[in-house]
Amino acid sequence: MNYKKEDFGEDFTWGVSASAVQTEGAHNSFGKGLSIWDEFVTKKNKILNKDNHYISADFYSNYKTDIDLIKQMGIPNFRFSLSWSRIIPNGTGDINQEGLDFYHKVIDYCLENDIQPFITLYHWDLPLELEKKGGWVNREVLLWFEEYVKVCVAAVKDKVSHWMVLNEPMVFTGAGYFLGVHAPGKKGMKNFIPAMHHVVLCQAIGYNTIKAMDSKAQVGTTFSCSYITPYSSSVRDKKAAYRLDALINRLFIEPSLGLGYPEEALPFLKKVRKYIMPNDTELMKVTFDFIGIQNYTREVVAYSIFTPFIKVKIIPADTRKVCYTLMDWEVYPESIYEMIAKYDAYKGVKKIIITENGASFPDEVIDGIVADEERINYLKSYLKQVLRAKSISTKLSGYFIWSLTDNFEWGEGFKQRFGLIHIDYETKKRTVKNSGWWYKDFLGSK
Repeated sequence: MNYKKEDFGEDFTWGVSASAVQTEGAHNSFGKGLSIWDEFVTKKNKILNKDNHYISADFYSNYKTDIDLIKQMGIPNFRFSLSWSRIIPNGTGDINQEGLDFYHKVIDYCLENDIQPFITLYHWDLPLELEKKGGWVNREVLLWFEEYVKVCVAAVKDKVSHWMVLNEPMVFTGAGYFLGVHAPGKKGMKNFIPAMHHVVLCQAIGYNTIKAMDSKAQVGTTFSCSYITPYSSSVRDKKAAYRLDALINRLFIEPSLGLGYPEEALPFLKKVRKYIMPNDTELMKVTFDFIGIQNYTREVVAYSIFTPFIKVKIIPADTRKVCYTLMDWEVYPESIYEMIAKYDAYKGVKKIIITENGASFPDEVIDGIVADEERINYLKSYLKQVLRAKSISTKLSGYFIWSLTDNFEWGEGFKQRFGLIHIDYETKKRTVKNSGWWYKDFLGSK
């Protein structure tokens, strides 16, 4: 590695990320209501090995241990999410003070250890009671979400300066409301289109609500993104790549920038017009203080007549004889450079933080050590491209690794391990992997 931390600049923000539903456990304890994921994991053939997140890494009981390890690794910023149903068990109405108290304790312990909390308000765990009323498909979610944001900000605004409204809207709407492979398991365009539109509106509602309550807060949101390249030079494959890029990388950011939905690439998006109410076009617009982009890989795509609406198929990494992670995601460091460049080009984007980047490998503890050299090499190669992007982007200002600990990886259950800290799910023993100690050394480099 021929670069150091100082090459990124003194003001560059370094951190690590996690989410509530994937790590906390205590899914129905201490006053918490049920979320859509609490129900979804009970459905047949939805989660690998019938795993569930009910205990997971048990961050609820071990938050001090994990924050102590963040400090030991010298990581100055910790991004984590709040659980809506832990704070407002039924989604609206009565507040669970015990839930708020838990987050006060987590935030306070971070601050005691000179670790700045970066709060994500929504990381996919909608209260189940709201889903029974239609969830993101029901336009009333705009009011429900605004109420939730107000409760959270009022509780901790004196302690928190950085907020992220939503985590990866394309993933939780696409997987949860079109493909049905994530909670709540809904399928079809009739669910996806209204959910998509309401999420776009809530991006702005969340920002405006926080700013109205704390004008000094730094408020952003996060977008998943993948560098899309065609499998061949054929016109059909190139057009397929163009369509998938619009779906994955443009769909949620462009409306917020006043550019509207990318209907020219995806004609089916015209279906959204029936859900657009007077003033929605203006309400969607928001100038975030920063955006978080979350990149892991690229996707190589070809034309396919068999895929509805977008006519695209993804060519898996394992069939292309390239290096890939346990998730079957290609290790393609240039992808993060390309995505930084893509979002940097939007005039309305003020600041960019990489809020997730990382890799899953089959980690094992041997003699008390997790020698995850593949992950270290992955992080080094991607960070090299982040530094390369600094030469073309004055907006790029931070990098967070996914994730702090191994955790429940949605439909993949516990097979996938992304953490800098290994979790023994039987004993809850924590073991900092070599990648965690590498990050410590890197952050201490001068």
